[in-house]
Amino acid sequence: MTFAPTRLADLQGSRRRRSTLRAVALAIMVLATGACTFAPQRYTQPEIRSNNLQPGALARGGLAILTPSTVTGQEEDRQTLALLFTKELALQRRDLRIVHLPEVISAINQAGLVDRYQRLYTDYRVTGVFDRDTLARISEATGVRYLGQLKLARFEQGAKSRLGILGLSVLQTQYAHMRVFLQIWDARSGSVVWEGIDELTISVETSRERAVTLRTIAEEAARDLAKRLP
Repeated sequence: MTFAPTRLADLQGSRRRRSTLRAVALAIMVLATGACTFAPQRYTQPEIRSNNLQPGALARGGLAILTPSTVTGQEEDRQTLALLFTKELALQRRDLRIVHLPEVISAINQAGLVDRYQRLYTDYRVTGVFDRDTLARISEATGVRYLGQLKLARFEQGAKSRLGILGLSVLQTQYAHMRVFLQIWDARSGSVVWEGIDELTISVETSRERAVTLRTIAEEAARDLAKRLP
């Protein structure tokens, strides 16, 4: 089949216009999403169990934060988790006297309890129990009755492409997932008096390289559990 020169020119012109319109639409879409970040989505499942911790007991007795434990591969996150979590916990619960991890470690060192503190964790990994006598010594060194221990069971960050144009990722879902466990021990009795777990996911749709940070999700977890402490 052959076309007259005029009709062929019209077809070529039509194709060029469609191509131009697609290019314009693509440019508009890229510009529209170029600085776009939607509100974060938050999914959380906190659970608690209070064994024998009465309302006001923490405020009267004080709470010292021990070195967090974690799964293999997350050891480098322990100190950061303790710093971020405890700072936010103190902001949310100004009624509590909280001894932060650096102060606890310093007190333990000054009291000559480093070896006992190491054995405390070695035995804990096997038995899940903290030695009562060592807890009492730490309580005396820090001047508080209750000792809190964080466990980082999982922390994961990532991104998933949501919208791509011509091989270019325009919109991504940035996310972070954390499962953290807080256990509070009474140094006088050597018993667990309160425990809570928070499994938390935060995601955000964004066109920017903007990860959901450990800071963001640790502070959110601290707020979740702080509201549930007696």
